[in-house]
Amino acid sequence: MPLERLQKILARAGLASRREAERIIQEGRVSVNGRIITQLGFKADPTKDYIKVDGKSINQFEPKVIILLNKPKGYVSTVKDPKGRPTVIDLLKKIKWRVYPVGRLDFDAEGLLFLTNDGELAFKLSHPRFLVPRTYMVKVSGIVEEKELLRLNRGIRLEDGVAKAELCELVKYSDTNSWIKIVVTEGRNRLIKRMFLAIGHPVLKLKRIQFGPIKLGKILPGEFRFLTHEEVKKLKEINLT
Repeated sequence: MPLERLQKILARAGLASRREAERIIQEGRVSVNGRIITQLGFKADPTKDYIKVDGKSINQFEPKVIILLNKPKGYVSTVKDPKGRPTVIDLLKKIKWRVYPVGRLDFDAEGLLFLTNDGELAFKLSHPRFLVPRTYMVKVSGIVEEKELLRLNRGIRLEDGVAKAELCELVKYSDTNSWIKIVVTEGRNRLIKRMFLAIGHPVLKLKRIQFGPIKLGKILPGEFRFLTHEEVKKLKEINLT
């Protein structure tokens, strides 16, 4: 087997995303054949070299799993939380594999969240350069006018750059609020909330209903399921090269 970069091996083993694997290496937590490695360019052969993370041998051939969770409000989309708040991992106590969230949903947001031990797929689904669409239903304060939706479709400047909706349409409204369906292709921190705040309509409720080709469906908040073989195939068929 040809040599591979160490961070790629760790990601494929499901230990972390590639970006997180780079941090783990730089922190001196990875050894190859008993030698601590901190260089990101280091290459190894996972079929021959003895690779450890935090003193424990990696399992290169652990089966890859992808879980679809309907994240409820009141959970952080991380493995651990320094503030002691509940995490999405707390909802997966019966899962024997060590999985990681693909991107994030805000603490008070809900809906579709993938968790996986496939670091390569997680990286490609979450990195903005791959333009994987995320679809949300958003309840905002006030009545959103067509010209305001057009601003979001054309692109609106935020403090960290321009943000653009691939689709933004009014679904329904009342005297005091509006429901909007919006599709974006990146996962910047609090992006949807900041976009609507920029046009004067604070977000009251945020729910992700689709990620790429996979829809949330009727799964209840706090419940999860494994993706089917066909669903995994659809994810991997997205143009992620």
